[in-house]
Amino acid sequence: MDPTALKSALGSGLLSFPVTPFGADGSFNRAVYEDHVGWLSGFPAATLFAAGGTGEFFSLKPSEIPEIVAAAKAVSGDVPIVSGCGYGTEIAVDIARAAEKAGADGILLIPHYLIDAPQEGLYAHVKKVCDSIGIGVMVYNRDNSILQPDTLARLCDACPNLVGFKDGSGDIGLVRHVTAKMGDRLTYLGGMPTAELFAEAYLGAGFTTYSSAVFNFVPGLAIEFYDALRGGNRARCEEILLDFFYPFMAIRNRSKGYAVSAIKAGVRLQGFDAGPVRSPLTDLTPEEMGMMEDLIAPYKR
Repeated sequence: MDPTALKSALGSGLLSFPVTPFGADGSFNRAVYEDHVGWLSGFPAATLFAAGGTGEFFSLKPSEIPEIVAAAKAVSGDVPIVSGCGYGTEIAVDIARAAEKAGADGILLIPHYLIDAPQEGLYAHVKKVCDSIGIGVMVYNRDNSILQPDTLARLCDACPNLVGFKDGSGDIGLVRHVTAKMGDRLTYLGGMPTAELFAEAYLGAGFTTYSSAVFNFVPGLAIEFYDALRGGNRARCEEILLDFFYPFMAIRNRSKGYAVSAIKAGVRLQGFDAGPVRSPLTDLTPEEMGMMEDLIAPYKR
């Protein structure tokens, strides 16, 4: 997909990151993945992100990513597929090229590993990845990879295929500066864990859309919330927040890493044999699985 077309697609609706299922031997379970992504593709998500954060990108071998991208493309129909990409610059370039070859419509450049870096280093990192491929690129501002507005503006001037800015920092002052400075040059994506909890604030800051992790297992509810938000139906948004999202947050907050583990648990409870999370994450306890089962009972497929 042309980067300009991807930019338009990203801003046209809700986004989501399918989990990556693993079999009994710990390897990627393509059959379950295709079944799950095929189900999700029947709901009106604008773009799906393969091997992204909720897809445990950080626990995947780079060599696994092209097959995951290819599997998503095989069953997603007209829904664009964006691949996770990251680690150090040279590894990220290799992943980006392999994802493009596998059919990805774009990449999401996830923060590099471990160390902080100056703005010039971040500029060089993003630019080299953008220059290595022809498909669209989104940067992800969070943790140790916070691009300042001036750095982002320089990257937009230098990289025509840089089309998206995703924020997971929660720094509304910074993201408002970004949206004011860059205008419609980029598509803006909310990327806080359980993004629905922050969606109204990000919409007010000029963000176009957000990624919904719970779309993995309650896609109809995720779409209903998105439509209510964009339609200005605040009462319905608050009802869904109180009935579902705040109880889900209480489960998610019981342990570090549950922002991913609880999503995968929900996918399993919907009947997809997604397997466990890979270490260093841990799965929910039996008690917590019971809590999740009660929460999603009204939304079982």
